[in-house]
Amino acid sequence: MPVQAAQWTEFLSCPICYNEFDSSGHQPISLGCSHTVCKTCLHKLHRKACPFDQTPISTDIDLLPVNCALLQLVGAQVPDVQPVSLTGTAEIEHYEVCRVCVEELALYLKPITGAKGVVNLSPSVLSRPMQRKLVTLVNCQLVEEEGRVRAVRAGRSLGERTVTELILQHQNPQQLSANLWAAVRARGCQFLGPAMQEDALKLVLLALEDGSALSRKVLVLFASKTSIGHVVQLLYRASCFKVTKRDEDSSLMQLKEEFRTYEALRREHDAQIVHIAMEAGLRISPEQWSSLLYGDLVHKSHMQSIIDKLQSPESFAKSVQELTIVLQRTGDPANLTSLRPHLELLANIDHNPDAPTPSWEELESVMLAVKLVVHGLVEFIQNFSKKSHDTPQPQANSKYKTSMCRDLRQQGGCPRGTNCTFAHTQDELEKDALVQSNSIHFIYIAHLNNKNISKF
Repeated sequence: MPVQAAQWTEFLSCPICYNEFDSSGHQPISLGCSHTVCKTCLHKLHRKACPFDQTPISTDIDLLPVNCALLQLVGAQVPDVQPVSLTGTAEIEHYEVCRVCVEELALYLKPITGAKGVVNLSPSVLSRPMQRKLVTLVNCQLVEEEGRVRAVRAGRSLGERTVTELILQHQNPQQLSANLWAAVRARGCQFLGPAMQEDALKLVLLALEDGSALSRKVLVLFASKTSIGHVVQLLYRASCFKVTKRDEDSSLMQLKEEFRTYEALRREHDAQIVHIAMEAGLRISPEQWSSLLYGDLVHKSHMQSIIDKLQSPESFAKSVQELTIVLQRTGDPANLTSLRPHLELLANIDHNPDAPTPSWEELESVMLAVKLVVHGLVEFIQNFSKKSHDTPQPQANSKYKTSMCRDLRQQGGCPRGTNCTFAHTQDELEKDALVQSNSIHFIYIAHLNNKNISKF
């Protein structure tokens, strides 16, 4: 039975015996499936297969090269020459170029601290998503065919994330929020702030979670009279409703069964906003999404999973084009335009799981391209980035127009203007309180009299 794989941040120790990798008894050996185990534990296996996923090991264990990238990260002595089970001088030469590229990339995972091979990656210049993808590449075994396939995919993933990071680095955080909500409004929707948005979703569920249906006429009236209408419009755009047409009467709107819990409805709601942002060419980090949609930073993983799900194979090439436009607008002081051929090479990699094993020439070109684009990102962050690496702090009060704008009160003006989620006048405060009260009342009445309302 397969054993449990280690966490990705524990890649400097053997996941079986938990000893830190070294150059003697616990040399790190990466397998074709990208799991890495010390040589001592590999020799103790009952069958020649990965202990985690049971992938067969096609090469003799003694002929699998030691992962020198991991050895250099733990400060162990790296062997000068290692015999590899490859045929022909050309293959060995390509392998050596690729190996050196991976080892140079692995150095970006420093500085490293921690006990028993557990790594603390926070001081790295690279973001956590970049670190994670780089760890995946470092654990690829290049002498095995499956390892080379995985290395190419890891290279493509690193290139795609590099483009996203560069676009994020060039965005104005203050303008980002305004651009996002402008894109949402352009599609007939609106975001009212984390607190009110959550309340509105829960009120919609209160009326419809039991499978009840409201007439479209009532929902339209509902949308025009209350702030919850903005949420209803987002949910309608996300196809959360089942629409039943009726002769000479308004259609019935019913929540689809899979969206009758808050978690499911909220995820679809968030995914719709992320999709709108992507259509508008906006790139927003998971931390920024968590702050914008929830007013906190604890929903990063939730937002990252939504972003990953919405990514398509064509997203990479589109992002490269978007980066080119951004660089033309900024003047490109770091000469990042020179990375475009390498990024396009990575974007053209076949993402199909059944793609053939890359040739050694293709693998070498991919590894060289990855090394150049990641190095370009690091150079830009170190020498040209104006952004702090500290995680953006959310606003203390994220409710929509339920408190007065601090900028207006302290400075006499607000740079966000009508896009501001805080109130600028006492009338706005009172109007919002009335709207919320009406929304709650409407939903409550709809909940109690659903069957009668459906006949309107």
